[in-house]
Amino acid sequence: MPPKQDVPPHIIDRTPEYEEFIEKLRAFHADRGTTFDPEPKVGTTHLDLLRVFKHIVAYGGYDKVSDEKLAWRRMAGELNLYTNNEAATAFALKEKFYKNLAAYEIKTIHGREPPPKDILEDVTAKGSGLLKRTRENFQRGAKSYGVESAASGDDGTPVRERPAAETPNSSRASRGLREAPPQRVIFQPETGPSRPTRHSSSQQGHPQQASASPAQGTPGSQHHQQRAPVNQAPSPHPHPQLTRNAGQVTGGGPINPLQQPTVPPFIAAYNPRLTTAIPLRPVDTPRTNPQAFSKAKLLAKAQAPQPGELPRVPPGSYEGANIYIRCLNALRSQCPEERSYALHHWVRISYERGEKFRFEVFPGLDEGLVEAALQVGKLYYDVAWTISWDPSAPLDVGELDGVNGTSDILERIKGLTPKDVHDNIQTQEFSDEMLRVTEAVLTIRNMVTLADNAVHIANLAPVKDLICIILNLPNRDATVEVKHYSLDIAEHITPYMTLNSDDPFYRSLLSQLDSDDRGVILTALRALGRISMNLDVANSLGHVPPSVLQNMVNWILLNDDEFTDACLDFLYQYTAVVENVDSLLRAISTENLVYHLARLLSHGARRVQKEFVLSPEKRLPSTDEIAPMPPQLRDELLQLKEPDRVHRWVKCFFDYDPESFVTQIAAWQAYNGAFAECLKQLNQPATSPADFIRSCSQIYQNSAPQVLTRGDAQQKFIIASIRARPSPLTLDGREYVKCQWASKDQPSQLCGAYFLERKDMFTHILESHLDEVADQEGRYPNEEKTFRCLWNSCTRHNKPTSLRLIDFARHVNVHISSCWPPPTAEPRTKKPRKDWVVPAKTMTVTYEETQTVRDEKNPNGPAQASGIPLSAVLVLRNIARNVGKTDAEEELASENEGKGEPGGWKERLFRPLMGRLFEVMAENRAMAPYIASLLVLVGE
Repeated sequence: MPPKQDVPPHIIDRTPEYEEFIEKLRAFHADRGTTFDPEPKVGTTHLDLLRVFKHIVAYGGYDKVSDEKLAWRRMAGELNLYTNNEAATAFALKEKFYKNLAAYEIKTIHGREPPPKDILEDVTAKGSGLLKRTRENFQRGAKSYGVESAASGDDGTPVRERPAAETPNSSRASRGLREAPPQRVIFQPETGPSRPTRHSSSQQGHPQQASASPAQGTPGSQHHQQRAPVNQAPSPHPHPQLTRNAGQVTGGGPINPLQQPTVPPFIAAYNPRLTTAIPLRPVDTPRTNPQAFSKAKLLAKAQAPQPGELPRVPPGSYEGANIYIRCLNALRSQCPEERSYALHHWVRISYERGEKFRFEVFPGLDEGLVEAALQVGKLYYDVAWTISWDPSAPLDVGELDGVNGTSDILERIKGLTPKDVHDNIQTQEFSDEMLRVTEAVLTIRNMVTLADNAVHIANLAPVKDLICIILNLPNRDATVEVKHYSLDIAEHITPYMTLNSDDPFYRSLLSQLDSDDRGVILTALRALGRISMNLDVANSLGHVPPSVLQNMVNWILLNDDEFTDACLDFLYQYTAVVENVDSLLRAISTENLVYHLARLLSHGARRVQKEFVLSPEKRLPSTDEIAPMPPQLRDELLQLKEPDRVHRWVKCFFDYDPESFVTQIAAWQAYNGAFAECLKQLNQPATSPADFIRSCSQIYQNSAPQVLTRGDAQQKFIIASIRARPSPLTLDGREYVKCQWASKDQPSQLCGAYFLERKDMFTHILESHLDEVADQEGRYPNEEKTFRCLWNSCTRHNKPTSLRLIDFARHVNVHISSCWPPPTAEPRTKKPRKDWVVPAKTMTVTYEETQTVRDEKNPNGPAQASGIPLSAVLVLRNIARNVGKTDAEEELASENEGKGEPGGWKERLFRPLMGRLFEVMAENRAMAPYIASLLVLVGE
């Protein structure tokens, strides 16, 4: 399944919305009586049911996805489910949705009652049509469901087609899977004469005689028995064709499987024939006739082709060797046309069949390609390079050691005199030979992309000499292509090689780092950084020139990720050796290198904000305590008539909550207690309880009188979908605020008076609770008295305290302001607030993410660091591990000791970066383990 772009990995995001969704699902399945798995697994991945539910519903729901062919496979791919088997993953996803979310979708999305669990969750996730499934139209294993399930292409199972029902007159009875198979009938071959006798021919004209029982025989068979020879047994009776039915064999009598089978008479009368002697003739063997066999051997030897002679085959039947043998032989030919033909086809073969093209299959191909590429020497020098396979023989100037490699190849090349070759003016012979050299090197380059060929070429010594020769060719336009091919070969074979610092191949690769060609530098860096990468023996990478090390520091400053990655790979291998770290400290300014490596720890990072839920959202339990009636609101409601008064009273004292209720008796008592006395004084009739309940049920959606049966079988008459407000509202939607000043005699009893303005509540507290009296101008005397704050839950002045009135008034205003709604809040009728919902406590965390990769063996595990940040911290870790073991560390320590300054290279390199390292470790989860190990090495 191809990976989708911009699709996050399928992991469970435990947001408040997810937790609320899981709780609703758990409650739904508990009421339904079905089993619920909150985190089902598809393969090794735990499903995020909220994400799956939203995705499937957005596409149209379970039925639509199941009706479309291969839709479940596409859903699994869009949800980024890791899989090695698309069909199994698609069916597993469908099954998990079917068991956990299908009924919930029908209930919440489509607004219907889902089918009972015995025809939904208790059966397999086969087919679709859940919205129309009933007990009447659902049949387990029915053919229709098999067809529907196969529509998606993921869950279709073979359906056994049952034949039509058996009829009494049918010639072939149907049988089920569990019915007894028909009895076998022994096959009896026809042994009668092929030519019909007079009796049998005459019998064809008499149907009645032809239908005689086989037990009685036929006239033709009796006549044949009478004319049988004396020395032979009578032939069996010819019998009609046997037709097998359920429990009956036509022509053989009925078969009862519970009784002994009856044997037909023609089988019981069967007598085997008498044995007849067979005449034998002798056969020649090497033991019985050795002379005949020795003559045949001599004749075959005389007719065999001699060595070098083509086999003797009929004319036109031999087409010659195949293209591989043809090209292999032509490659070693001295004819230029033959070598051109061979190299042209080897290039094509290496492109088209690279995954199956191995050197082991074609002996001599590797040597032939190297010899063809060595012809480049005579194009630019007066030398013809040849390979000597005798390690004990002395080597001439143009001979290469094919067994151990030529150790002085670079000195030989320097001693050669280059030819005066012009790029723009070349002869035909020069162009053709250069083309053959390029095709030979290109063929090797194409073949070493296969690991087996790379291992083979890495063990072939002349290949290293060939690359050294090509890389040290004069800088001409005609040599650019072949040099790039040679560097590609080096990049693929160095992981299987161990090179010393004085190896000509290693020195040639280092010399390429002084080039001004980006491709040459990049490929050479990769080849050097991968030396012995696939071997158990590490490579030292010694004697790197200081200019190359300084170039490394400059190159990692470029805005080129490919270049930076190659430099870090080389530095990781280089700094793993203590002697190399000592050379690094002496050659360059290591402080700058360490600083830029610390900068690369956040290369390509992005800031991410994620919200963590500390405590989930909670709902306060519903209550039957209805707020008391404010006098001002009572006067306004008395001016209305029924049932408008009941409607407005419900809106003022109740809020819509589909998961809550209020008992009918509590609502009636609150309403009657608020208006009964006043209506009696005004001589107005009061509404009846039945009319009151009916009027209360017409305000909010789904608000209706119901009977609630509790566990103790007691019934409670309620009004559903409403909740009592903590504070009533005015007719225009403003909220009353309750005074929370406690009584002096009973501290647990609050005042409970309601106010719409802060000024009115402040005046109420001063005059009613503090016994302050205002003068004619409405001012209160600012005298110092003993005050005690009885506001609910106040801890500042809960004991008698001597204060001036203005100071205590400021304290009271703080309490009033804390319980007053914000002045900018919209009216409750426009944007209702759910006061009974305690919001979830969350914490927003900002962290840093760099390049990561997921473990294929554990896709649900944490992401692992990768890319440039990982390479940078690995280089820093090598420096911190080895810098204390160098000679430069001892020299710096003695120098600092003379100056009276503590510390060494670790102090100088890493002390300025400690804050940055701790910051990366705290904010980057993937890099934290590596930074922690680096800090441990620095602390040592």
